[in-house]
Amino acid sequence: MTDYEVTYILRPGLEEAEVETRANAVSEIVKGQGGEIVSVEKLGRKRLAYEIDDVREGNYVVMQFKSSPEASKELERQLKLHEDVLRALVVRLDKRMLAHMAALAAAAPPPPVGYVPEQSNTR
Repeated sequence: MTDYEVTYILRPGLEEAEVETRANAVSEIVKGQGGEIVSVEKLGRKRLAYEIDDVREGNYVVMQFKSSPEASKELERQLKLHEDVLRALVVRLDKRMLAHMAALAAAAPPPPVGYVPEQSNTR
């Protein structure tokens, strides 16, 4: 199994519960192909670098997973077909990148108990 990361942007009109549902559906696509989900991080609504179909914002989701190359291709195909997905990018993570990510996670201090990060509204 190979390590992958997918970043996808969902339409901004979706409620938080709908974003959660869509993220679970994408996870199920990977699991259905025999893959394993490592982590799912919902980054929230952010401004896009450029407009996509007259849309200026999107709900960003980043998911790390392990699967076969065929399963990652199927995920990519499914994301292109999904009407709520504006853009998606699947990348393969090599050993150096995984080591770098682990070092960053180990060096970061843990957030205080009960800490909820603020979302910036800078435009």
